[in-house]
Amino acid sequence: MAALLSSFRIGPLEIAPATVLAPMAGVTDTVFRRLIRGFGGCGLLMTEFTSSHGVVAARHPERRNRPNKPTVAERYLYFEPDERPISAQLFGADPQVLADAARFCQDLGFDAVDINFGCPVKKVVSCNGGSGLLRNLPLVEKLLKAVRAAVSIPVTMKFRAGWNDRELVHVPMAKLAEDCGLQAIALHPRTREQGYAGRADWTRIAEVKAAVRIPVIGNGDILTPEDAVRMVRETGCDAVMIGRAASHNPWIFRQIASFVATGRYETPTDAERFQIMRTYYSMLIERGSPDIVGKMKQFASLFTHSVRNGARLRSAIYAEKDARAILDQVEAFAAA
Repeated sequence: MAALLSSFRIGPLEIAPATVLAPMAGVTDTVFRRLIRGFGGCGLLMTEFTSSHGVVAARHPERRNRPNKPTVAERYLYFEPDERPISAQLFGADPQVLADAARFCQDLGFDAVDINFGCPVKKVVSCNGGSGLLRNLPLVEKLLKAVRAAVSIPVTMKFRAGWNDRELVHVPMAKLAEDCGLQAIALHPRTREQGYAGRADWTRIAEVKAAVRIPVIGNGDILTPEDAVRMVRETGCDAVMIGRAASHNPWIFRQIASFVATGRYETPTDAERFQIMRTYYSMLIERGSPDIVGKMKQFASLFTHSVRNGARLRSAIYAEKDARAILDQVEAFAAA
């Protein structure tokens, strides 16, 4: 089993181990990514998915005259050197704008650029972004070709299986990506209509893997290390991508690495969970992240699941309005 998920390549970029943190809006900012990197076991990090129009607009001089309002690039595309390898994920439906945004990401030093064709959120889909583009493959082709021509770093894409079960396009999308010169693809095998409900049909990942020669990253319903290994064995995918499970179990990548190497893994104790919260909250304060208190409350609900008396800690955190007071609540709760 040790050979599973050891590494894979995205063009010239070697990713080891073959695990990827999925882009998640409101979650995978630089602080969370560095937390994941600190645990070890994750081969490739990805930013929050970012509007290509926002990236291009942020380059206009008039935006730089608003020092109190971070630009899209400053908020979503900031990263530290120790986060590499890292990929910037973009969404949009204008080939030229998307190409300009990808070029900007390359200039920032990203190792790769990923294009989002998977987001099911209505406000993104209504602008013909994310999974809304699954109904317009000719435009997808224009977008892929424009971005591929604009940058020299690897280009990848993340996509869903189709709009619904009657309009599946996962195989044509995969072949289109390969034909346009993309170096890897990630499939979430649910449809846009499913959202995050129901089961992720892994057979669709296997169908994509059989249809193309470029690396295929599998995503969807990986909740445990056993799930990651099972996905690789059932689909033949080259790597796995984990999103929601990592948001409440940030040590899952380390668990996968341990399970692949030894056949077993450790589950963090309550004391270790409290240490994770202290570390994350301290990093947020040090970074001066936007909406620190909001993020602390968001992650309190994620990190305290299955923790004894976790509901009491969450209530105490929700009642606070100051970041350091929230950190004090965690310290006091852990000490008690």
